[in-house]
Amino acid sequence: MTNSTAYSRDLGDELRLIRETSTALHGRAMANRLGWDPSKVSTIEHGKAQASAGDIIQYLTVCGKDLEYIEAFQARYRHAFDPHLAQMPDNLRTLMMAESLATKITWVETSTAPGLIQTAEYAEALYRNAALIPPERIAPRVQVRMERQTILRRARRPEIRIYVLERALRTYVGNDQIMEDQYLRMLFHTHILRIVPENAITLLAGCALLQFDKAPSLAFTDTDLAQVFAQDSASIELTTRLFQRLEALALDEEQSKSKLMEYVSRLREEPHGSGTDLA
Repeated sequence: MTNSTAYSRDLGDELRLIRETSTALHGRAMANRLGWDPSKVSTIEHGKAQASAGDIIQYLTVCGKDLEYIEAFQARYRHAFDPHLAQMPDNLRTLMMAESLATKITWVETSTAPGLIQTAEYAEALYRNAALIPPERIAPRVQVRMERQTILRRARRPEIRIYVLERALRTYVGNDQIMEDQYLRMLFHTHILRIVPENAITLLAGCALLQFDKAPSLAFTDTDLAQVFAQDSASIELTTRLFQRLEALALDEEQSKSKLMEYVSRLREEPHGSGTDLA
């Protein structure tokens, strides 16, 4: 069987949602309508098997979709089973689905607070400072980022470890209150967060390693231009080695708390507005 990918599971979930919103058919009834074995519907909707173009046409036709819709759907998911995938940076659906299915998530951030524990005000200020998207699109982006954080509140959430390079703490975003609130949010999460001291290692971009019970591990990185998903063995091995290195370099939980409190204290003693720059 073809290995599933983050994007193939996204594809399968979208097919399931289309079936549930466009028909009254449950999985077995859908299989009967198509003349398929019920297991085929299940594997396709879970992104575990690569459906043929004909299968997708049949499936979406039963869901009442026209030719234009079907062609656009097929174009969007043509590379769903490729071991490497690049997406636009504003599409968090695939990443959020991967995180929701993962049993372990290891992440490193190099220049900002981690997205999984950003405050809404910090996230908004980041978007405004970057000025890469229209102002009216910032609030929906922030909302999606906050929805992504619900994984932290799940009763059975994945094991999470986040490394933050110290230079990310020195990136001033918004104003003093936004920065203090963000430092405190990170302090609250030091049970999953470790600070990597200044100059201990140089990384140009953040990345993540997501591990699953019944699917191949997934490496992820993103920039302002694209999100990249990779699950070939070389990418997984390289990412694994990186996190082993970070584990050796990072401060422990208490040391990370102390480091964050240094930044809170510095901000309170020398407000940015008086001319002091954290960077």
